[in-house]
Amino acid sequence: MFDVLVVGGGPVGACLGALLARAAAGARGLSVAVLEPRPPAPLPADAALEARVVALSRASEHLLRSAGAWQGITGPRLSAYERMRIWHESVAPDSEAVLVFDAADVGEPNLGYLVENRLLQGALLEAFTQAGGRLERAPLGSLEITDECVKVHTPAGELAARLLVGADGAQSAVREHTGLTVETCGYRQTAIVATVATARHHQETAWQRFMRDGTLAFLPLADGTSSIVWSADDDLAAGLLGATASGFAQQLDRASDLALGGTRLVSERASFPLRRLAAQRYVAQRVALVGDAAHVVHPLAGQGVNLGLMDAAALAQLVLAAAAEGEDPGALSVLRAYERWRKSEVAVMSAAIDAFDRLLAHGSGPVARVAQRGLSWVNRSQELRRFFIRRALGMSGELPGAARSGCSSDPHFEPLSADSCACT
Repeated sequence: MFDVLVVGGGPVGACLGALLARAAAGARGLSVAVLEPRPPAPLPADAALEARVVALSRASEHLLRSAGAWQGITGPRLSAYERMRIWHESVAPDSEAVLVFDAADVGEPNLGYLVENRLLQGALLEAFTQAGGRLERAPLGSLEITDECVKVHTPAGELAARLLVGADGAQSAVREHTGLTVETCGYRQTAIVATVATARHHQETAWQRFMRDGTLAFLPLADGTSSIVWSADDDLAAGLLGATASGFAQQLDRASDLALGGTRLVSERASFPLRRLAAQRYVAQRVALVGDAAHVVHPLAGQGVNLGLMDAAALAQLVLAAAAEGEDPGALSVLRAYERWRKSEVAVMSAAIDAFDRLLAHGSGPVARVAQRGLSWVNRSQELRRFFIRRALGMSGELPGAARSGCSSDPHFEPLSADSCACT
């Protein structure tokens, strides 16, 4: 029997597995497995950059160092971004009303990194297996929860664990089998993701424009191209996806107001519908949910994966603290502490993101106009800019110890207790 079995080997599940396995390699003695039927194939060194990228905050960077995965991510495919430029369609992209966040204003080398999702997942799974974790290449069939353990049935056989973690995404089978319910709400928007070349260099800057029919972001990649995330109202998105490559580029030029000059598609377009999801409970008897299995937020702030990684770090910290005291890692008291910690943090971020979408991208009326003008007001205040930059870095709120320090190249890092996780 395993102490912890994680269902889902995406970035969040793999991160949780790596944190636990690296600690287990020391004196804690936890046994950890990750159930992932389709681990990613390694990226060839000369492969073109993929359009599906993740924006990692400074807190997530620290966490990935603690998980032993950072060395597998650094290299020519990793792109640091030093600035953000955010503006409403009512002003020009070179206007003084554009809100500019610059890492130099808070003495940081950058605001974060952009990394391909497959590279991130592969590095975390490699860190997990290198630390002695067991990767089970099988899908989840069914599960049975008893007082002593959770029994998981797969086509390859039965597994048992004292704690089962659902890291299997928004359509979580673990959540469904456990009977944990969710609240969902569609945004009536579709996210379009693609890689584009631009006439002007991106300047290691993330560019984001709020419009009445959605939000458009250009994310700077290491080879000089940009990954776009266009969260467009469904009717508009349908036309964009049906357009020719040149027709799409023309629409993109209009939507970007030529902030980076003319654009050209260099990849296929991918799309997915946008919705908000919030599990009413993150935990049940011997079961916990992390990442998209517990919550899905709008992508406009690039916080989805960062929130999930913090879930993983918080749960790992509490499980390891319980193990150090000889407690059962699946004890409901441990899991409820995790739920209280992370549910409140996610709720605050989700509400803020929804307010940005409602007021800046789709808002009308006096309140929305005040919010839209607020971008330029923030830009004129150095203290306000620094406050928001620190939020963008992820270095505020109740952070897990591994996300604060990032100092653990040592696999035997000591997680902090839940009582000492506040970071201001």
